[in-house]
Amino acid sequence: MRGKRERSAVNATALSFVVIAAVIHAGWNLAAKRIRRGGARFVWAYYSLSAILLVPVMAVSLAVEPQRPQWTWLFAAVVTAVFHVTYGIVLQRGYAVGDLSVVYPVARGTGPLISVLAAVVLLGERPGILGLVGAFLVVAGVLVIGTGRAPAHADAADRVARRKGLFYGLLTGLTIAAYTLWDAHSVTGLGVPPIVYFGTGAIVQSLLMAPYALKDREEISWLWREHKREVVIVGVFSPVAYLLVLYALQIAPVSLVAPARELSIVLGGIAAWLVLGEANAFRRLAGSVVVLAGIAAIAMA
Repeated sequence: MRGKRERSAVNATALSFVVIAAVIHAGWNLAAKRIRRGGARFVWAYYSLSAILLVPVMAVSLAVEPQRPQWTWLFAAVVTAVFHVTYGIVLQRGYAVGDLSVVYPVARGTGPLISVLAAVVLLGERPGILGLVGAFLVVAGVLVIGTGRAPAHADAADRVARRKGLFYGLLTGLTIAAYTLWDAHSVTGLGVPPIVYFGTGAIVQSLLMAPYALKDREEISWLWREHKREVVIVGVFSPVAYLLVLYALQIAPVSLVAPARELSIVLGGIAAWLVLGEANAFRRLAGSVVVLAGIAAIAMA
């Protein structure tokens, strides 16, 4: 009985981290959607800013960390950097060709579905019936929000853009599942401290993209001049949101954390409707109710 109460308390703490992260995540994705030009260079710019901000924090973390740094930490960070670079580029490409209300929920929905299935099959996690029901409710709600028939008045270009948005949303979801599972393994199985892990990953991400990004310095100058606010918002809040998720992964299973993160799609869908003026509000809100039901089921699991 005591063990069950302690587990419930841990899950509640993890969920509080994840809910805060979801709010922040929806906010920075709204900022990223506003970038119509820049693509991979925009991704490099905010990764580089994140790396610069995280270096002193990472240095303090290493100084107080009881464990000595290990080569496995660097290996883990390089792998996650490759996954995150792929994620950032694919996501930004999706935002360039599709609506936020299509790309974002499809990406956030397919990611946890694959993560939960892989966590059960490969990692041996057993989230329980209620947890699994909650996970699939989250995914079902996301798909209700992000899919559906295009409006009758939509022209051919709108339909093509919708299909491209769905494609890039699905591709982004695959990268989300990949880095979620790897990151869970890194901070639990390999024992890499989250701040050191994410900070090192950000540095590697910036270095990996630098040769391409710096080919056109005029484009970088334009990007900073015209979209400084968006670069700062994403560069600051993206790591904050994900660090909260990494800490949640240290104390709760992937099969709980990955689906619960998807509360952000409710906020992202509402923002797409109210801020960007995207359509299909009723279907989006109906899907949000399903998502919230799933979050509630996960919290009670």
